[in-house]
Amino acid sequence: MSQQSLCVFCRRHAVEHAWRPFCSERCKLQDLARWADGTYRIAAEPVEDADSDGEGDDDESLKSEI
Repeated sequence: MSQQSLCVFCRRHAVEHAWRPFCSERCKLQDLARWADGTYRIAAEPVEDADSDGEGDDDESLKSEI
């Protein structure tokens, strides 16, 4: 019993081999656009800026090392 997979983007049409795991180029490009504009995000802990801890490399400390 073989069940066809649905497109991971629209979930309406069967996956086309040429666009796997999508059903069309349109769905593929729309998914890519959502990653590019930040709609999709991966959950993670916030990262602190190096300057916020007071120990970051500033221009003066870099010049003294040269």
